[in-house]
Amino acid sequence: MKLALRKEIRNMQREEALELLKTHLHNENLFHHSLAVEAIMRGLAESLGEDVEKFALAGLLHDIDYDITVDDLEKHSLLGAQILEENGLPADVVYAVKVHNERHGLKRLSLLDRALYAADPVSGFITAAALVRPDKKLAEVQLKSLKKRFKEKAFARGASREQMASCSELGLELDEFLSIALESCKKIAPQLGL
Repeated sequence: MKLALRKEIRNMQREEALELLKTHLHNENLFHHSLAVEAIMRGLAESLGEDVEKFALAGLLHDIDYDITVDDLEKHSLLGAQILEENGLPADVVYAVKVHNERHGLKRLSLLDRALYAADPVSGFITAAALVRPDKKLAEVQLKSLKKRFKEKAFARGASREQMASCSELGLELDEFLSIALESCKKIAPQLGL
């Protein structure tokens, strides 16, 4: 009788996840982005009553393959999902990472999927809001200014407004979503260099 070899599915601890991320992602800005998305996912999970560590883990590792796939975004998140699967992460985390890249046309099935999809661009949007300030610090960024900037199409162009507005799939109004994301990032501002 042949036994199928399968890596055990387990909950990866944050320190191990950080080491895995550092092995694959070397761009400092992308590393800061990963930390910001992790914080936002943590805040969203707390607000939604979901598994905080699972949401945070998906946020931290969602762009693990970006250094490799930056020039071929059709492969982005597919390779990342493969890396996570090979490291024994749960299927729902692997799928959330895969589905956050809308180029693959996969459906967002769970709150985890929907949260990661919305959280990804808002981290860059909040960072841009801090960087245009004279002090370049998150501490002084207010929800009111984020709401104003949200309407400015030229501001942080790469941060998809449509993707951020998908927070409605989480049952959140845009103001509430932006507030959760901003406060989550402010908690780790020193780690983000902001």
